[in-house]
Amino acid sequence: MAVKIRLSRGGAKKRPFYRIVVADARSMRDGKFIERIGTYDPMQPKDSEDRVKMDLERAKHWLGHGAQPTDRVARFLSDAGVIEARQRANVEKAKPKAKAQERLEAARMKAEEEAAAKAEAAAAPAEEAPAEEAPAEAPAEEAAAES
Repeated sequence: MAVKIRLSRGGAKKRPFYRIVVADARSMRDGKFIERIGTYDPMQPKDSEDRVKMDLERAKHWLGHGAQPTDRVARFLSDAGVIEARQRANVEKAKPKAKAQERLEAARMKAEEEAAAKAEAAAAPAEEAPAEEAPAEAPAEEAAAES
């Protein structure tokens, strides 16, 4: 028998509340379960202690007996330190397509060129500084000559 540690939904419409249950993988989501080991209330603030309540000893027991947690329950267990955080299953789908990769590469190259130009400007000799100030004085002299 394949056993899962998963969420079973309860609560009202648009007010979800979940029980963390150990159930046969073939049973319905909200159907028959073996044991209830905790609760998850997504309506609570993220830093609230009441958001996720779980009997970690029972979770360890079921994991030791081969129960497989779902992605969300695995995240709860990794946050509690019971299991290691695992990678997302669809890593390949997360990669951008070819055109998006080209755009990212072009943006990266442009950023590198701008950084190189700024580095060159910062490393320029001190002789150029008075040359930059000279045009600023010239319009003032022209305004005096026009009056």
